Amino acid sequence: MKKYNFNAGPSILPQEVIKQTAEAVIDFQGEGLSVLEISHRAKYFQPVMDEAEALVKELLNVPEGYRVLFLGGGASLQFCMVPFNMLEHKAAYLNTGVWSKKALKEAKGFGEAIEVAASTDSIPTDYEIPQDADYFHITTNNTIFGTEINDEKLAEIYKKKGNVPLVADMSSDILSRPIDVSQYDIIYGGAQKNLAPAGVTFVIIKESCLGKVSRYIPTMLNYQTHIDGGSMFNTPPVLPVYTAVLTLRWLKANGGVKWIEARNKAKADLLYKCLDESKLFMPTISKKEDRSRMNICFVFKPEYADLQDDFFKFATAKGMVGIKGHRLVGGFRASCYNAMDIEGVQALVDCIHEYEELKIKN
Repeated sequence: MKKYNFNAGPSILPQEVIKQTAEAVIDFQGEGLSVLEISHRAKYFQPVMDEAEALVKELLNVPEGYRVLFLGGGASLQFCMVPFNMLEHKAAYLNTGVWSKKALKEAKGFGEAIEVAASTDSIPTDYEIPQDADYFHITTNNTIFGTEINDEKLAEIYKKKGNVPLVADMSSDILSRPIDVSQYDIIYGGAQKNLAPAGVTFVIIKESCLGKVSRYIPTMLNYQTHIDGGSMFNTPPVLPVYTAVLTLRWLKANGGVKWIEARNKAKADLLYKCLDESKLFMPTISKKEDRSRMNICFVFKPEYADLQDDFFKFATAKGMVGIKGHRLVGGFRASCYNAMDIEGVQALVDCIHEYEELKIKN
């Protein structure tokens, strides 16, 4: 039976990328060594790191004056590194869920950090960004509750922020659509959703935003350290970086970010249409413009709530993997990251329709 991987992260990777990674685990580029045991200082790994940065810059049209870093610690460490390097007096945060709330908590340890607005079931718009803030932080996609800042609302943020530096956690929607990188001073995220296995964190950083805080920054938490070291000040996560390169090659070969945006939209439209028309289920996010394309959350209608465990067993038997919702939301969550194809989403839609036919008697 074919399995369809809807896990929220670590999550699905393109099959060809998994196969190529497996081959490199046995023999990396014909060197007779596994990618698990090569030195990051070896002559044949430096090109991997260089290609990783170059492909991110190419696919996202990153302007001059930015660097792309591949670090450890996950997005959770970036919650600390961002204010360590950027917060001198005051920072502002848009709270759209668990991860932005965690980022805000860390920032409060370095200075004044204010919440301009908060919501977990929609993307707020009725707020102002203080023009004296050292930066404004957003989380573009909410993996737990299933909201995403769409292009129109991002454009509003660009206008509102004025000259305030913009920082974004894009852990779960990086490379899923085109973005105007020039609007941001820092973009960061864990790579284990759209880019690589768990273990590497990407940071796209505008070099001119650094050097503006008066505090001492520990060496490993200083972005400049990793810029100067080319992401290899200390031993990088070699295997995840190599897999990231393979994923970036896959994305480029298939048509790049515009191609994947169209595919992601088609997948989301397909599943949301099914849920909106369903007699049993409903999406957790009612405002269509705020629905995530990456993490589609849904629950049973109240009168059918007692069927939750039964449907989970039914869907599992049909090959659906990782659709159980986060404990804070309940219900179900289908994470439709870049590597998930239309076939997988159609299989879930067919599963829902089949279950409805069994339970609904017309």
